Amino acid sequence: MTSDATPNVLYFSDNLDILRDYVAAESVDLIYLDPPFNSNATYNVLFRERSGEESAAQITAFDDTWRWNLEAELAYRDVIAREARNND
Repeated sequence: MTSDATPNVLYFSDNLDILRDYVAAESVDLIYLDPPFNSNATYNVLFRERSGEESAAQITAFDDTWRWNLEAELAYRDVIAREARNND
């Protein structure tokens, strides 16, 4: 974990990984997220032809579906264990 926070850095990854690896525990005052949550939709980057018609070429930006699975369970247990260690 870095001890000196670098200002004006955009991280693109899972927020728990970034917070664990790059951000000191006492340095975060606010985390703001505003994507649609669990809309069960697939969001695409939409392209249009020069004519304005929709293009056949589309890129999937992300799937907004979340399931409780082994990865979620392990992340949850890790957060709980870290909090317990911090409170000892």
